[in-house]
Amino acid sequence: MATMSYAARDSRTMLRRNLKKALRYPSLTVTVVAMPVVMLLLFNYVFGSALGTGISGSPTGSGNYIDYLAPGIILMAATSGALTTAISVCVDKTEGIVNRFRTMPISRASFLTGHVVGSVIQTMTSITLVIGIALLMGFRPNATPVEWIAAIGLLALLTLALTWLSAGIGLIAKNVETASNIPMPLTFLPFVGSAIVPTESMPTGLRWFAEYQPFTPIIETLRGLWLGTEIGSSAVIGLTWCVALSLVGYVWARRTFKAGVKR
Repeated sequence: MATMSYAARDSRTMLRRNLKKALRYPSLTVTVVAMPVVMLLLFNYVFGSALGTGISGSPTGSGNYIDYLAPGIILMAATSGALTTAISVCVDKTEGIVNRFRTMPISRASFLTGHVVGSVIQTMTSITLVIGIALLMGFRPNATPVEWIAAIGLLALLTLALTWLSAGIGLIAKNVETASNIPMPLTFLPFVGSAIVPTESMPTGLRWFAEYQPFTPIIETLRGLWLGTEIGSSAVIGLTWCVALSLVGYVWARRTFKAGVKR
């Protein structure tokens, strides 16, 4: 019991450290918000007329392309948060702080826990801001409070999964540049899915990849919760992906940290 108490105390200390660091150096958090917002503006106002004509109205029946677009771009805010985690962990590792923590009488789990929980808080804050901007641009979900809670819960679970994976990336990366480049495919993978256009409009090979990659069922579940479209098996598949990625990321990051990866 005492060990659990010490671990929780040390994790809270690490969490405060990371949140204070984020407030002092907000550039990474701003980037997490800016990237999906730019994409939202670009695809809605520049390409929206052309792309929207290929979609038979929006899911809400308003004919507004942003109703189709917004769930995919909001999910992109979660994938963008992976960059901040990888960079933040890598900075601590390359500056020698990780080695210093290993010599201190603190819980070994607290370092990663502080980074992961702090990054999840930052990313969920960014997702909230992106949702607000989407609403200002005309996004009109018809979800009930329970459906809103389910959608936010799904985004939180996805964020947790990607954050653990990114923590592992930050530990194995030799420098900050590498740590910022490796998670890039995660950031743009939603575009090779149903984020921008339906998978039915894609060539056969690309359509197969888009339908079976992790983010498409999550996007379709978010659309169903927010806009009332058919979810089908997407919810189960999306949750399975989130749980699987969370477990893989958690085990990988913990083992990598315990192994003491060299610079």
